[in-house]
This record gives sequence, C-alpha cells and structure tokens, in this order.
Amino acid sequence: MKRSLKNSWLDWVSYLPTEQRTMLNTGVTIASVFLCLLLLPTRFPGMELLHIAPDWLLIWVVTWSIQRTPTQACFMGVILGLLQDGMTAHWPTHALSLALVGLLSSYLQKQRLILDDFVSVALVVFGMAIVAETVLALQFGIIGDRPLNDIWIDHQRIALASAILSSLWAPAIYLPLSHWWKLINPNN
Repeated sequence: MKRSLKNSWLDWVSYLPTEQRTMLNTGVTIASVFLCLLLLPTRFPGMELLHIAPDWLLIWVVTWSIQRTPTQACFMGVILGLLQDGMTAHWPTHALSLALVGLLSSYLQKQRLILDDFVSVALVVFGMAIVAETVLALQFGIIGDRPLNDIWIDHQRIALASAILSSLWAPAIYLPLSHWWKLINPNN
C-alpha cells in the first residue's frame, strides 16, 4: 500500500508539464525560505541553548548549496543574508557570512568531501555555523565599538551554541527539501 501511494505521488509530479513543475518547485522553495525566516525570531521551549536558537537560514543555505554550483550557492547566501539583515540590523551584515557558507558548502560537495546524507549535512552545518559566527565576530571587531576580548568571549559561546543547535535541527530542513528537490528534478 505504501509503495503504490509513493509511486502515485511520483507519477503525479513527473506528468506535470515543465512550466508547472518549475512553478511548483519555485513556490515550495520560496515557502521554505519564508518558513525559515519566520522561525528565526521564535524561541520555542527547549530549542534554546544559552539563549541562542538554531540558525534556520544557515541550515537552509547549506541544504541548498550541496545540490547547486558555487555561484548559485553564493548568490542565494547573499539574498538570504540580506533578508536576515532586513529583520535584524544592517551591520554587521549576514550576507557576507551566508555567502561564504554557501560557497564553502557547495565547494565541499563538488570536491566529494561530503556525502548527500543527513549526518554529513549536520556536520557541515556545525562547521559552517562556526564559520558564519566567526565572520560576524570579525565584522564586530572592525566596527570597534567593543573591546576585542569581549567580542572573542561572546563569539566562543555564541558560535558553539549556534553550531550545536543548528546541526541538531539540520535534518528537519534538509530531509524534506532534499527529498522534494530530488523528486522534482530526478536528473540531479
């Protein structure tokens, strides 16, 4: 019974004309971005560590990047970083850190250094969260409104908490999106 239900879903998507599949894929992709944007400011009970929540956009960028070219990944990182800047502050910018995350994640996949499974993605998210928080800390250091020692102490706490939580929640974003993108474009 489950097998036939899955096949009917696959058949339904595969019979859609290319334009409709593209529109459906675009809609699902945009909806997933907005879901991640809505999750950024929320603090559900049990989802915080040291008052830090998962970085949902970083998880989304890593998920997107491991199936795209470095240019596409970097471009999407900039777009999502600017969207996050619109929700928070414009300085330091998240566009730079998410662009770097996209670029590095795509590069790791192209070099076959990571597999396309949720454990590898969780490990990449862990590393990329530390990279993103380090880029933000460097930008705070350039601003110079706080002593560098204070920035470094906060950076360690924030980077580790963000990396742990983001990597734990990475499969919640990666698994459905990865499955969807493979379903909608079976050639990849």
